[in-house]
Amino acid sequence: TISFDTPVKDLATWFRLFAPQLLDTPLSLSLHKMKALILVGGFGTRLRPLTLSMPKPLVPFANIPMMMHQLKALRLAGVDHVVLAVNYRAEVMERELSSAADQIGLKITYSLEEEPMGTAGPLALARDILQEGGEDFFVLNSDVICEFPFEDFLKFHKAHGGEGTILVTKVDEPSKYGVVVSDPDTGCIQRFVEKPQIFVGNRINAGLYVFSPKVLDRIELRPTSIEKETFPAMADDKQLFAMDLPGFWMDVGQPPDYLKGMCMYLSSQAKRGDNEHMQSGKRDNGTEFIAPVLVDPSAKIGAGCRIGPNVVIGPGVRIEDGARLQRCTLMDGVHVKAHSWINSAIIGWRSTVGAWVRIEGVTVVGEDVQIKDELYMNGARVLPHKGISANVPNPEIIM
Repeated sequence: TISFDTPVKDLATWFRLFAPQLLDTPLSLSLHKMKALILVGGFGTRLRPLTLSMPKPLVPFANIPMMMHQLKALRLAGVDHVVLAVNYRAEVMERELSSAADQIGLKITYSLEEEPMGTAGPLALARDILQEGGEDFFVLNSDVICEFPFEDFLKFHKAHGGEGTILVTKVDEPSKYGVVVSDPDTGCIQRFVEKPQIFVGNRINAGLYVFSPKVLDRIELRPTSIEKETFPAMADDKQLFAMDLPGFWMDVGQPPDYLKGMCMYLSSQAKRGDNEHMQSGKRDNGTEFIAPVLVDPSAKIGAGCRIGPNVVIGPGVRIEDGARLQRCTLMDGVHVKAHSWINSAIIGWRSTVGAWVRIEGVTVVGEDVQIKDELYMNGARVLPHKGISANVPNPEIIM
């Protein structure tokens, strides 16, 4: 049996491997056909330098493209048509997704924005598709990683009968966010409070919604914020409800949060015990894995290494003897030479880390970067195709 989280090198391969499982899964696929819209957005500047090489939704997260976590969850919940609201490099996503989606009967439509349309405008732009058939539909922010409880989400939404439902998640410091205040018994949203200075609640918008087609009557075809314009009006009319999101949640659209989300995701997978490529324990060659660690089967790891916790090792990665890795992601084709130490970092595709190198401080290395031996890097952002031959002791962008 192949796990849905089995790492693969591209979307087409993922769909080819998992189409039979998706189509045979005894969930709600045959009970209802739904649509979803994913707010892909634009340049992905917060996740640079990785998004200089590919659009953010295709950047690997736990060894599969970020968007794939959402698409597979939507398909299992009965969605058969996904609209991607994009305004940047749509042709790249179409090339990666088109043939793959066909294999599992997932239709993907690209809704191209000539200007940024905010978070509500894309719904109006795709109005004809979303209201076709009169079914409820999901809307997702593309940066969100969680356990995607779409089945329970939809049941809650249908039970209250309102126009919309948003998933909310609890946070420790609500003063940094816009807080959702709702009736504790019914979930009906009473108001939104932006960065409250006194405690009014600790639940924030998780960026996952389900709507009745009626909500489209509220949205004009113009750049519009669903959070600032549409939601308050719905709340005033008592047509918007909140449901608590179980499990973990993270917006992984910038490097520190990408790493936090990675740790949460790995912990969640380890608890569920359903990922055959999770590693722990000690090998005969002295290399030790401290769970949770996700390793692609094609990766080569030398002797005497110490890997984990919270490490993702991608396809074709080579790690030489004595390396120490924790809280990091190594993407396809990365080469880590002997006795290097990497902590709190993302190393991009086909980059090389020299021997006895120390990397830390949420360093992000772009595609095809060459780091020479015996260097120290702290909090660097290294653009693709660069050679690093000097220490980077303080956070800076290497262009």
